[in-house]
Amino acid sequence: MSSEIIIAEDVTKEYRRGNEIIVAIKKINLRVKRGEFLVFLGPSGSGKTSLLNVLSGLDRPTTGRVIIDGLDTNSLEEDMFPKIRRERIGFVFQNFNLIEGLTAIENIEAPLWPTSLSSKMIEERALHWLRIVDLIERKDHFPKELSGGEQQRVAIARALINNPRVLFADEPTGNLDSQTGENTVKLLKRLNKEEDVTVICVTHDTMMEKFADRVLYIKDGRLSQK
Repeated sequence: MSSEIIIAEDVTKEYRRGNEIIVAIKKINLRVKRGEFLVFLGPSGSGKTSLLNVLSGLDRPTTGRVIIDGLDTNSLEEDMFPKIRRERIGFVFQNFNLIEGLTAIENIEAPLWPTSLSSKMIEERALHWLRIVDLIERKDHFPKELSGGEQQRVAIARALINNPRVLFADEPTGNLDSQTGENTVKLLKRLNKEEDVTVICVTHDTMMEKFADRVLYIKDGRLSQK
C-alpha cells in the first residue's frame, strides 16, 4: 500500500463564466501522506474550495490527474465516483448540511441507507460515533435544537460513520465562534490520531495552523509553503 493517499499531478481547474474562462487552480502538484493533518490556508476566492472539490473527486480537473487511495480518477467512469465518496471519503462543511427533519442520530445514520446492514447494526454504529463526539445525550434532538458546535460535531460523526480513509473539511470553523471553532479543530485532530483518518482542511482561519502537521498556502489558485 502506498504511503500517500492523495496525489495530484499538474492539476488545473477552469470554469466558464459566459465568454470568460476562470482558472481556479493552476498546475497543482501535491502528495498527501496517509494519516496526515493537512491545512490549506487562504483568503476567500483563492481557489481553496475548487482545490478541495478536485482532490476529493467531487469535481474533475480540467487538466492533470488526481489519484485517491490508489485510484486514478481520470480512468474512472462517472458512476464510480459516488461509490468512492461513500466508501473512502468523508465530508464536513461550513454550513453543517444537516437534514432539519431528522434527529442527530438519524442524520448520522443517513449515509448508511440503503445498506445490507441491519437496523440494529446501523443504530449501534451511530451511537458509537455519538459517544466519540460526546453527544450521546443529544441523540434525539433536531438540528434546530442544537448549538452550532453541536451541529458540527454531528456532521463530523456523520462524515466518519462509513470509516473513510480521508476526511475533507471545507471551512469547518467558518460558522462558529472562536472557542467553539478551536474545540472543533481539537476534535478533528484527536480523530485524526485515534481513528487513523487523514484530514484535509481548507480554511481562512489561521488558528488551525497550530494543529496541522503541514500547512500550505493558496493564493490565486497556486500553492506555496509560505
